[in-house]
Amino acid sequence: MTWKSRHNQSMPDHSLTFLWALSVSIKDFGALLGSLGVKGLADSYGRRNAILIANTFSIAGACLMFLSKAAKSFELLIVGRFIFGLFCGLMMSLNPLYIQGVSPINLRGAFSTLNQVSFASGIFLGMVVGLETVLGTRKYWALMLSLSLIPAVLQYIILPFCPESPRYFFINCGKEQEAESALRRLRGNSDKVTKEMDEMREEASHSEVRITIRDFFLKSCYRQPIILVLIINLGSQLSGFNAIINYSTKIFTKAKFEEAKYLTLGVGAINVAFTIVSLLLVEKAGRRKLLLTGFLLVAFCNLLMTITDSLLDIVPDIRGFQVLVVFLLISAYELGPGPISWFIGAELFDQPARPIALAFTSMLNWGGK
Repeated sequence: MTWKSRHNQSMPDHSLTFLWALSVSIKDFGALLGSLGVKGLADSYGRRNAILIANTFSIAGACLMFLSKAAKSFELLIVGRFIFGLFCGLMMSLNPLYIQGVSPINLRGAFSTLNQVSFASGIFLGMVVGLETVLGTRKYWALMLSLSLIPAVLQYIILPFCPESPRYFFINCGKEQEAESALRRLRGNSDKVTKEMDEMREEASHSEVRITIRDFFLKSCYRQPIILVLIINLGSQLSGFNAIINYSTKIFTKAKFEEAKYLTLGVGAINVAFTIVSLLLVEKAGRRKLLLTGFLLVAFCNLLMTITDSLLDIVPDIRGFQVLVVFLLISAYELGPGPISWFIGAELFDQPARPIALAFTSMLNWGGK
């Protein structure tokens, strides 16, 4: 409608394809660029305050996307998605960085997995509100794109009452008293506070105050962790998960399911369910076991997907099995590779290097989408 009102003619197919592709991909490009700002924000303003600052991008992007319909401007929509992408790139690193800093040592993996539970829940919620019976209509699509205002506003209300990361206070800023005060708010138990303070003193005595990006990639002690982060995250992005999530409706439509969109909702529900399973298992089974199990199952499911897709025209009844394979692939991904790939960098590096490690993780994840 915007193009027709401006040029008095329908948009050519090639222009429509280009603008559609640009509108969809610009968010991931924005997230890739946003990842570059993680270290600067986290080290300069603290983990908690960095999250609050990053929320301004969410609010700005949501407002622009909402206004694009009233202004009849696809340019506003594209700019809004780009700014929202900056927010995504920052938050998917800042969230696990903050969570790791405030969580008890024995529960850090479980608490960090909550970030992926929220991510998966957001994908599922997006699938639901995107239905034509909800907000996925010509009339309400702008309202749907502005729903990210709700969590951003909630964080502005709640997060100021939460303590800053004690590790940031102690190791990055050298503020021992503030770190102990934050720990007392988080733990309550004085024995636990004393024990963690001793652990932070030990870590601080072996850590440099600041690590540059050059140091991060050149220091020999970081070489093996960097390789591990690289392998885990590239394996996660090449697992086929993104293709399934983005094209599941087309896969089910090709298999001649009449209500393919509702099967896609099933994909979203399985995605959420198995991030919760991972949350329950990550501290008991361990990161390594869940990663190996998840990657092996994902590889097996991809093999089955290739076989079933090639046989679909010859044996139409195999379509039910294909749905099962899709669900299994999603389950295997969220069992280990999905959630663990986002926070493993924070566990493999010391405090000064963690912001860069998580920014590197974010760049690998968003760049691979």
